[in-house]
Amino acid sequence: MRISSLKNKKCLITGAASGIGRAVAIAVAREGGELFLTDINAAALEKVAAGIRIAGGKVVACKALDVSDYEAVRGFAREIHEKSGSLDILMNIAGIAVWGEVDHLEHRQWKKTIDINLMGPIHVMECFIPAMIKAGRGGHLVNVSSAAGLFGLPLHAPYSASKFGLRGVSEVLRFDLKRHGIGVSLVCPGGVDTGLVDTVEIQGIDKNDSEIIALKKHFQKRAVTPAKAAAAIIKGIKANRYMVFTSFDIRVGYWFQRKFAWPYEIVMRLLNDRLYAVVNRGRVGDRR
Repeated sequence: MRISSLKNKKCLITGAASGIGRAVAIAVAREGGELFLTDINAAALEKVAAGIRIAGGKVVACKALDVSDYEAVRGFAREIHEKSGSLDILMNIAGIAVWGEVDHLEHRQWKKTIDINLMGPIHVMECFIPAMIKAGRGGHLVNVSSAAGLFGLPLHAPYSASKFGLRGVSEVLRFDLKRHGIGVSLVCPGGVDTGLVDTVEIQGIDKNDSEIIALKKHFQKRAVTPAKAAAAIIKGIKANRYMVFTSFDIRVGYWFQRKFAWPYEIVMRLLNDRLYAVVNRGRVGDRR
């Protein structure tokens, strides 16, 4: 069920206090959407919400929480559903970046990256999508992956593990949720000039090294703005587009990767429909 307008659509945005999340929240508010915002940074989140309200936007709910905390996400979902009913659009944008060579990375870094970047979105999907399905109004799911969810970039092992994982979940749900009228967009940004540029953990490397600083500056020169990334995401929702790119270079790279893989989608849709029919025939009661 394609969403042609965001006006009056109830939209959850994680990571809304900064970067792409903040830009998307502002853009959705300008289009008349109703916002449900969350971020781990309480002060920054309140500032964003206040700014949107002053500008005439509608922030229905705003709560600071860690998306890796399942109980916190479930509690927020319960509050929203009790007061506002099911949502129309879910946007999983919150995330962190951890890089490093495998022999330098610590276990806590692997776990933290997976918990926030992969389990966080899973918690959101687990807590909000069933209500969307039950409501029967359709909707849209946006999962922000990365170019590192498409390509094996150097030093990106923990980050890619989380982003490839989110890509895999999205690939399944694009077929599973289609029958419920819920579209899925997988956003794969390249360079975006957000706070992650400064907060990225690079294990075993001095971030103040002159070459690292020069590399950072080069990245920022080529990176798009969060506002441009937000515009691409909203355009992708309205077009019900699965793959959403925020820069041309990643689009071209992905095209080369998949040039002769077009039969894949047809086969997966047929396989999905067949398995669903088998499962539906063998279903015993409600799963929940």
